[in-house]
Amino acid sequence: MPNASFEPPRRILMGPGPSDVHERVLNAMARPTIGHLDPAFVSLMDEIKDLLRYVFRTRNALTMPVSGPGTAGMESCVVNLVEPGDRVIICHNGVFGGRLADMARRAGADVVVVEDEWGRAVSPDRLEEALARNPDVDLVGFVHAETSTGALSDAQTLARIAHDHDALAIVDTVTALGGVPVEVDAWGLDAVYSGTQKCLSAPPGLSPITLNEEAAARVRERKTPVQSWFMDLNLVMAYWGGGKRSYHHTAPVNALYGLHEALLMVKEEGIENAWTRHRRNHDALRAGLEVLGLRFIVPEAERLPELNAVSVPEGVDEGKVRGRLLDEHGLEIGAGLGGLAGRIWRIGLMGYASRPENVLLCVKALGEVLSDEGVVLDVDGALHAAESALAASTR
Repeated sequence: MPNASFEPPRRILMGPGPSDVHERVLNAMARPTIGHLDPAFVSLMDEIKDLLRYVFRTRNALTMPVSGPGTAGMESCVVNLVEPGDRVIICHNGVFGGRLADMARRAGADVVVVEDEWGRAVSPDRLEEALARNPDVDLVGFVHAETSTGALSDAQTLARIAHDHDALAIVDTVTALGGVPVEVDAWGLDAVYSGTQKCLSAPPGLSPITLNEEAAARVRERKTPVQSWFMDLNLVMAYWGGGKRSYHHTAPVNALYGLHEALLMVKEEGIENAWTRHRRNHDALRAGLEVLGLRFIVPEAERLPELNAVSVPEGVDEGKVRGRLLDEHGLEIGAGLGGLAGRIWRIGLMGYASRPENVLLCVKALGEVLSDEGVVLDVDGALHAAESALAASTR
């Protein structure tokens, strides 16, 4: 069979990422490629930095997208801020807290891990106790919105506790940014990274980061070179910084067109309105899923609205259900990771995918497939509950 252009199937992406991408963003990425040092592109870079400051709620000069997915943003913050021998506390309440700890160890840190139950927010009390036992800590790292469980932690309180013990805070906002409040300046967050493929609804491949002056000074004043040449912010900022730009690497030009368009759409909607939309659609999805008998693994007060983790009913083959949703309804939801593999589904309502019609589709399709698999449930009642919640939220 001869080779042919790839035509992807049409999917509705309601997993843990990537999320649906609006046609405006896709069209922006199809515009003509120009050089990454072209004056027109340099102007676009400045606009992207300004728009990122808007969504991060910061005035930090060092705000930009790193070339690479959210994990690249994580690694960029870790390898720039951690020097060999530094003592670092990492809060671990899911897969991505564990990844953060692993990166810090690879950067030469003496890592102290504060363990929390998966499906729960990071405990401020446990962090406080760990800092009291380790008075020489340089950095504290934690995940604001743990993608593996759907748990939302109190970033403001955790950062304050770190500062009370003269430590800087590295904060993962990959699944938080654009979906729930992230207040970098007001909360005193020092080094923050995110991803484009979640609530910003741009394709994967870029990782927005922002560092305040304290964190930037730590990078500038390092005693040892950053272990990664590509991630060394002292070099990268020569390209992304102000004034005359110097070559560092060939930036993903068309991907940055897409990020710019996605950020424009967030600003047009208004970041506070985006937070409200994610919460409203979560409330409707929750109402429908609860009537279906699905149990959320995260307590309501600690629950992330854009990433809904629910337990798989006993006796149900979770992989078969996901496969049928994809094949029969074009709907993607996610499986569990780590110790939760096979036990939960992760249902995303992120960015452009966070729409009422997707809420109703998910409730209906999941209900029908589960019913066909022998689970006794009320699909009509679940749809009615979701519709009622949507109607109530628009009054």
